[in-house]
Amino acid sequence: MSAHGYDEGHTVAGWSGTAVACAGAAVLGLGVVGWTPGIWIGIAVVAAAAVLTWVLHLTGWGKGPGPRPKEHWPMGARDRTAREGHTGCLGCRMAGRRPAAAGAVSR
Repeated sequence: MSAHGYDEGHTVAGWSGTAVACAGAAVLGLGVVGWTPGIWIGIAVVAAAAVLTWVLHLTGWGKGPGPRPKEHWPMGARDRTAREGHTGCLGCRMAGRRPAAAGAVSR
C-alpha cells in the first residue's frame, strides 16, 4: 500500500517495460555516437519493450486507465479483470477485448 494514500500506478508491466526501454535507449545512444549496429539493435529493443508492456498488461500485470481500488495498489497486485478488457483502454481494444456495457446481459 502506498505510504502517501494514493495510487502511484506502479505495476509489473510498467516497470518491466520501462527497464527494457531504458536499455534499448542506451544501446541506441551507443549507435548514435558511433557503433552503427546499436541504432538497429536499440530500435528493436525499444519496440520489444512496447510489446512486453502490452503483453504483461493483457495478462493482468498492468492497469487500466483511471484510478484502481486500494487493494490493487501494491506493486505485485494482479488485475483479474484484464481478461475481459478495461473500459476506455487502447491496449485492450487493440487486442480485441471489449468490456460489456454496464447493465448488459451476457449470453
